[in-house]
Amino acid sequence: MISFTTAAPAVSAAFVASLVEVVEAFTIVLAAGTLRGWRAAIAGTAAGLAVLASIVVALGPLLERVPLHPLQLVIGVLLLLFGMGWLRKAVLRAAGIVPLHDENAAFVVETAALSDATTPHRSGYDWLGIVMAFKAVLLEGFEVVFIVIAVGAGRGLLLPASLGALTACVVVLAIGAIVHRPLARVPENTLKFAVGVILCAFGVFWTGEGLGIAWPGADLTIFFFGAVFLVVALGAVAAVRQPTGAAGG
Repeated sequence: MISFTTAAPAVSAAFVASLVEVVEAFTIVLAAGTLRGWRAAIAGTAAGLAVLASIVVALGPLLERVPLHPLQLVIGVLLLLFGMGWLRKAVLRAAGIVPLHDENAAFVVETAALSDATTPHRSGYDWLGIVMAFKAVLLEGFEVVFIVIAVGAGRGLLLPASLGALTACVVVLAIGAIVHRPLARVPENTLKFAVGVILCAFGVFWTGEGLGIAWPGADLTIFFFGAVFLVVALGAVAAVRQPTGAAGG
């Protein structure tokens, strides 16, 4: 029986990380549906989700057969590297060195690209729309699948992590269906900052588990590592933040 304390970190990590990726995929799918037709966008989205589901179903049982400590070590190192990449970008954006990600701007770019293409077919499926939606769902979804497998494999948490990712998809799609436009008000860069902290915390924890370290407090140690990375990241933002005049120059 999986306890709430054990499952909560995996569910939270999968939900927050998936929320970021689903928002980005939704922006492209929305552009494809608006300009190329919703039949094509829905078909491409469904195909992408089917491929991703197949990967999870295929890899999940295989990873459960891998020895626990080597699996934890490999996943921990990958999570740490992946999280540090996210956290680095988030710190640079928060410090004003790298421009913030703008979903409205991304929607405009995708819309322009699709508008310059050939006119969509009035009957049947538009293959450009299908490919655009499929590619968006598949590419963004790969990161979600990696995170779900990373935080869930080896400890029987694949189902809770998958539920966290699925919940993020449902939330974004529900909001998107209501507002029917890019989710520009979602604090994506703040979420990426949080995801970077969470993945780094999981990475350190799993790496230690793979090396046979018995963490005091067991899974609760993840929250401690998260707090440490958060403090360090906020300190880095303050240290590298450019003055307004300097940034403008």
